Amino acid sequence: MAESPSHSDAQLVAHQSPGQQAESDLASLVFEMSQQVQMGMENMLKMVNEIDQNSVGIKEEIEKSKDFAMEKKRILEEEKEQFQKAAYTILDILSNSRG
Repeated sequence: MAESPSHSDAQLVAHQSPGQQAESDLASLVFEMSQQVQMGMENMLKMVNEIDQNSVGIKEEIEKSKDFAMEKKRILEEEKEQFQKAAYTILDILSNSRG
């Protein structure tokens, strides 16, 4: 009859000295911690990649907004010039009609 792994492990632990047991426990703890750190690093890498993807989209939106603002500024400058010309024309007409 085959022994179960937990029973076999228990026999192994029973035959270890306290120093060996402490070393084994410490090795298990270090292994578990390294696994957790690795999972954490993988999760952080996924988040960094998501942030990079989102930042590309945000940069594109900022560039579109800049382009829109520059076009709007150009249009407003043209309208300003047209109003100024119209105002000067009206002032010239008014000043010539009085004279």
